[in-house]
Amino acid sequence: MDPDAVARAFVEHYYRTFDTNRAGLAGLYQDSSMLTFEGAHTQGSAAITAKLTSLPFQQCQHNISTIDCQLSGPGGGVLVFVSGSLQLAGEQHSLKFSQMFHLFPTAQGSFFVLNDIFRLNYA
Repeated sequence: MDPDAVARAFVEHYYRTFDTNRAGLAGLYQDSSMLTFEGAHTQGSAAITAKLTSLPFQQCQHNISTIDCQLSGPGGGVLVFVSGSLQLAGEQHSLKFSQMFHLFPTAQGSFFVLNDIFRLNYA
């Protein structure tokens, strides 16, 4: 497995789906998944999807600046750290953000998001 290729493919899929159909992210999470979004903790696919779909904006565009990754543990996981900017519809200025994902392998040979931490970066 090439962790860089896994990270790039995941990041492209995640943010494309987030920007066009947030509810479509549900399949990336499982009941054991944890999201920390701006300090608020949420667990489980349904609760995470509800959190993401209830954010106070309908349209956005992520622009990715960096993707860093590492293999994680003997289980074959991948840590993915993303930085970039988020442009909300109708807003003049973009918001800088950082997000970390811990991708964990499934028995079927794909990955799910075990851990997800998101923060806006204020200057």
